[in-house]
Amino acid sequence: MNHLPLIIQREYLTKVRNKSFIIMTFLSPLIFIGLISLVVYLTQLNKNQERTISILDETGKISEVFLTENAQKDEMTTYKLLTGITLEEAKKQVQETEEYGLLHIRQMASTEEIARQIKFYSEDSPSQKIISKLEAILSRKLTQETLLQNNVDIDVVKNSKMNVSIGQETFTGERTSKFINYSKLGFGFAAGYLLFMFIIIYGNMIMRSVIEEKTNRIIEIIISSVKPIQLLMGKIIGTSLAGITQFLMWIVFGGILLVIISFVFGIDLIGSQAAEQQALLAQQGADVNFQVQITELINSLPIVNLLAAFFIFFIGGYLLYSSLYAAIGAAVDNETDTQQFMMPILMPLILAVYVGGFTVLDDPHGTVATVFSYIPFTSPVVMLMRIPFGVPIWEQLISILLLYVTFVGTVWFASKIYRVGILMYGKKPSYKEIFKWLKY
Repeated sequence: MNHLPLIIQREYLTKVRNKSFIIMTFLSPLIFIGLISLVVYLTQLNKNQERTISILDETGKISEVFLTENAQKDEMTTYKLLTGITLEEAKKQVQETEEYGLLHIRQMASTEEIARQIKFYSEDSPSQKIISKLEAILSRKLTQETLLQNNVDIDVVKNSKMNVSIGQETFTGERTSKFINYSKLGFGFAAGYLLFMFIIIYGNMIMRSVIEEKTNRIIEIIISSVKPIQLLMGKIIGTSLAGITQFLMWIVFGGILLVIISFVFGIDLIGSQAAEQQALLAQQGADVNFQVQITELINSLPIVNLLAAFFIFFIGGYLLYSSLYAAIGAAVDNETDTQQFMMPILMPLILAVYVGGFTVLDDPHGTVATVFSYIPFTSPVVMLMRIPFGVPIWEQLISILLLYVTFVGTVWFASKIYRVGILMYGKKPSYKEIFKWLKY
């Protein structure tokens, strides 16, 4: 008799009726949204911090650039010019008034020497963003001074400056851009990282469930009427369904919380992230017309392919790793003994995330990204990162076939360990012993 449906039902109901499962289903979105809100609030608070920077300019002409409209765009930073005092007196004054810092520009024989001798004094390590801004302002001013000394017309130089923005388009006429490419990587990375977290959270849940039943000796009664392979698959599928249920509830509950927080506390979580992206693109000289960029992004994304591939690779990757987690749970008596077996499982996942993050954006169709999108233990993450950039269907089908064939082999491997391991007590197994179990 096939007991698989009964085992799946038992595992699912056991998980969803558990008090800790119910509590974490509602508590996790609260914690997650709370942390995001706190980070956004602290970021906004940091941006609203007013700073006063004193400037001691011994040259008498460089500091005037800080009084221009361009330098005053940052409303949170005020520049104060100091005159008629020494450097030591300026340091003391800034310390007494608790200003942000002191910018000292020394009088030197040439602009090149002036550029090398500029220093910023502060009580603590200053923000690198502020330092970068000061460097950019001073760099432009000193460049202008050098040009004037060489009798070069600055207006001619300004009018001759050309900003190049290379348009990107495929041979089929599809437009791309930096924003679109980064956004595509973001979609892929989010999908891959989601799978990574899902495997770790619910894979551990399967492993703990096996250890608990083994410790309580319940497994001895169950195994007398159920085949080990059915029990293994029942645990994997039942826990997977419970995990999907919890995940869907997180999405619904989290979405409701986002709306409530945005209206009640006035924290625009999405808007603040969009503003950061817009500012970053503006610094890079990119087109910041977000409506056009978003429209082009949506048109360029293979939405149907991405959703279908996400579902297939998500299920395949989770089943593959879940069978290994169940095998580990069957091989040990407690969670402490699992540590020696966890690293070989986690390493491919970690490698997949890093390989995908560092190689896909650089060259989504390169050798490294392509090879790792075929390897079953890394393909669920890496292939999901590549698909937004356009991957032929035949490549995806090969990767899917390899993934599910490996899953079948892994289930066979895990069931061998499971069949022997669930009845072994009191002895910490080694890799050598586990390989012996495969022959039984």
